[in-house]
Amino acid sequence: MPAAETKKKSPISSNRWILSYLLREKRVFIPSLIALLVTACLALAFPYFLKELVGSPVDSLRNAVPPAEILARTNEIILKLVAVLFLQATIGYFRVQGFIRSGESALNRLRKDLFKHLLGLPVPYFQDQRAGSLSNRVSADLALVRETLLTTVPQAVRQTVILIGGLVFIFISSWKLSLVMLCCIPVVVLLIAFFGRKVRNHSKAAQESLADASTVIEESVQNISDVKAFTNEGFERGRYESSLASFLAVALRGAKARGAFLSFIIFVLFGTIAFVVWYGARMYSTGGISWENFFAFIIFSIFVGASLGSFPEIISQFQQTAGATERLREILDMPAERESGRSDLTLSGAIDFADVSFRYASRPEVAVLENLTVSLPSGQRTAIVGPSGAGKSTLFSLILGFNDPSSGKLLFDGNDAAEISLTCLRSQIAIVPQEVMLFGGTISENIAYGKEGATQAEIEAAAAMANAHAFIADLPEGYATLVGPRGTKLSGGQRQRIAIARAVLADPKILLLDEATSALDSESERLVNEALERLMANRTSLVIAHRLSTVRHADRILVLSKGRIIEQGTHEELLATNGTYRFLAETQLS
Repeated sequence: MPAAETKKKSPISSNRWILSYLLREKRVFIPSLIALLVTACLALAFPYFLKELVGSPVDSLRNAVPPAEILARTNEIILKLVAVLFLQATIGYFRVQGFIRSGESALNRLRKDLFKHLLGLPVPYFQDQRAGSLSNRVSADLALVRETLLTTVPQAVRQTVILIGGLVFIFISSWKLSLVMLCCIPVVVLLIAFFGRKVRNHSKAAQESLADASTVIEESVQNISDVKAFTNEGFERGRYESSLASFLAVALRGAKARGAFLSFIIFVLFGTIAFVVWYGARMYSTGGISWENFFAFIIFSIFVGASLGSFPEIISQFQQTAGATERLREILDMPAERESGRSDLTLSGAIDFADVSFRYASRPEVAVLENLTVSLPSGQRTAIVGPSGAGKSTLFSLILGFNDPSSGKLLFDGNDAAEISLTCLRSQIAIVPQEVMLFGGTISENIAYGKEGATQAEIEAAAAMANAHAFIADLPEGYATLVGPRGTKLSGGQRQRIAIARAVLADPKILLLDEATSALDSESERLVNEALERLMANRTSLVIAHRLSTVRHADRILVLSKGRIIEQGTHEELLATNGTYRFLAETQLS
């Protein structure tokens, strides 16, 4: 299901979704939350004792209380205040650790869920994504979520407690003044809802623009040889600057919305406080309120005002996080590959295409394969040839379960592929592609990718079968040699032999070779072909090839054109027909 068709989530549900991850760490999060509530309540002790410290002596002087009693009273108050501050600091120390621990644990759980789901998504989903776009988008959104979990959530809870507690003390001091001050709250709430939606939309657009800019960097670095070979440094700079300009434009529009929101809140909030203090001064001058209550009202109003003043930024952060979580949830809402089917099936390697047709969803009018029917017996070596676009690679995609036939059936040992677990199926298939993309670890780790838990002896035995052991042993660090990003520190022939070693280690029932020698020099091709001969022995092998040396020894050759098999037979039989294969053999295959 495309991302555009996924159900849009509201900001509230998005923030609840993030909270659900925190609650999975409830053994740490809930005690930390309780500690936060306690420290927030203790924070209200400061203005209370300050009121006592200033207000009581003033009233005492008015009532002619002896100075010694006033001094004793102030000493008692300051000691209580220091004790409360020490308690608040001690609890705060453990509270901060608890929130960081629960927040980071929740974020790690979210990362694991995202990566697990990404790995479970079907291959066509990734084919629709620009290189690097997905990873950049996820990393940028997770950074925003992290800031919310570790900073904004604790801040929101703290300021809420201070706001409610401060309002209670304000009402105790003077309910008349409190009502005057609270008249502006409905207006503020409505404005938060209005501006918040705009901020969230701008934030989402800004994150996407920034991900696009990061993608340009990743693509340029990945293809730096081509960039420099074609002297396209200026073009790539232009692409990056254009992406940054787009991001900046969106960010500035968002800044205007946030700035307007904050300016209005400051004007209304502090203007209201100034008006209320002015009104309270009039009440005090006419005896409508005591000095102690008036001072308490001012102190708590400052705390309430500061608390209210922090809410626009807190809510803005939540709105930004809502935009980020929408994109993360779009990924998690994408349907994963099927997990159903038989998982106990051991294949012998027989493959049957029964009237199979295939069309890509993005190009339903183009038939990539059309009513294809062919049987590939177990242990047979089959070569597939044909012009570009004939459907050769699509056959491999269907066998691997990357795509499902639009119609017809694909059978393995007579079992419908749709009824076999993809994990079970793929664990008995290995592929050696034309362009080998190695992981950025060691040679040993890349070979071991074919079999989880392989021993070093097994790895070296597989490398020997693949004609790779000799060149690996000559390297200064041997099997511990780092191959570099995508294997760039190794030659094409070396990468191919490592890929073959990986396939040897996997010990598949079905082997797929996708033009494995088309880009190699003659010596590398000889070594790779020797390795492939060993690998293909006693296995069902399908070979896409453009070179006659790879094709001529096949048990059967299939000639594809426009998604149909137009010729099939041995090399000698097809040469004698004076058809398409002979033409290909004399041109492309020569």
